[in-house]
Amino acid sequence: MATPKAQKKVLLLCGDYMEDYEVAMVPFQALQAYGVSVDAVCPGKKAESRGHNFTLNATFDEIEASKYDGLVIPGGRAPEYLAMNESVLKLVNKFSNPGKPIASICHGQLILAAAGAIKGRKCTAYPALKPVVVAAGAHWIEAETMASCTVDGNLVTGVAYFGHPEYIRLFIKALGGTVTGSDKRILFLCGDYMEDYEVTVPFQSLQALECHVDAVCPNKRAGDKCVTAVHDFEGDQTYSEKPGHVFTLTANFEGLDTSSYDALVIPGGRAPEYLALDETVIKMVKEFMEAGKPVASICHGQQILSAAGVLKGKKCTAYPAVKLNVVLSGGTWLEPEPIDRCFTDGNLVTGAAWPGHPEFISQFMSLLGVRVSF
Repeated sequence: MATPKAQKKVLLLCGDYMEDYEVAMVPFQALQAYGVSVDAVCPGKKAESRGHNFTLNATFDEIEASKYDGLVIPGGRAPEYLAMNESVLKLVNKFSNPGKPIASICHGQLILAAAGAIKGRKCTAYPALKPVVVAAGAHWIEAETMASCTVDGNLVTGVAYFGHPEYIRLFIKALGGTVTGSDKRILFLCGDYMEDYEVTVPFQSLQALECHVDAVCPNKRAGDKCVTAVHDFEGDQTYSEKPGHVFTLTANFEGLDTSSYDALVIPGGRAPEYLALDETVIKMVKEFMEAGKPVASICHGQQILSAAGVLKGKKCTAYPAVKLNVVLSGGTWLEPEPIDRCFTDGNLVTGAAWPGHPEFISQFMSLLGVRVSF
């Protein structure tokens, strides 16, 4: 669980067309869930300016590097032009020179190269960056997989977002953090067009804590894929919908022994609409709830809980359009104001949408007995 007050403060260096997983949707929200204060900044933009469907929460020109314990540099297209910005390079050196922890992934190492921060250091990156990294004087570490990460002192580098669990875990360690209570087995109930961030952020955040996490889907097996959708909040009357990443399942649904898992997570999105009609899904959910095991459900995931009849007498929130499902199934509706508000009632954690991931994951960690300490 997260500490009541953040004990570490980290800066996230952003730019337009950064890779979305590599910035907000995993490191940003995961670190906050662990009790780390995270400020996201971008040159030329102020707090609340929008980047790649991501809202900044601090202003670049007002940053005092001395107040931060570490720096995170996402990949994507942004590092190509951020590496040409002298103010960015000066900022990076304010972390690099005193040896503060720096985590950089994918194309983020372009910025480190331009700042002279990897000379003589072991470093990996997205494979296409090898010539630049070598020319900058780094010792290139060939990645065995796209999930590979490398550590050299205060520097953590990764190849791509597939490696987030190890990448985040190594950064937490570099910050002086320790994880306890991570001997948990957690099951994710998935389906096509589940919300992209609502599956990947909790999944990788829990893996980063060294929990064993499996993802299953009816009529699919380990190694099969689920397509996802990104639901965003852009000022319209309801959320917008865009294609998301492809998510790989890790276990077979058929023959699954739910008794071998300590907890259940139900992502939102479009999938719950049809998963709620599957009797095997309903049976699975009932088994977790009746056993009193921790269950975390977000957004439209509560459609499944409603169909399973497990919300009667429970205090619960969800995406506002799901209120009818909650009320008709006997749940006590809790208004999600603001939209990132989450609630715990007994063994059940509910949230309204992915902006609430830090609180959603933190409350789930509390039920699991998992703690990050600094």
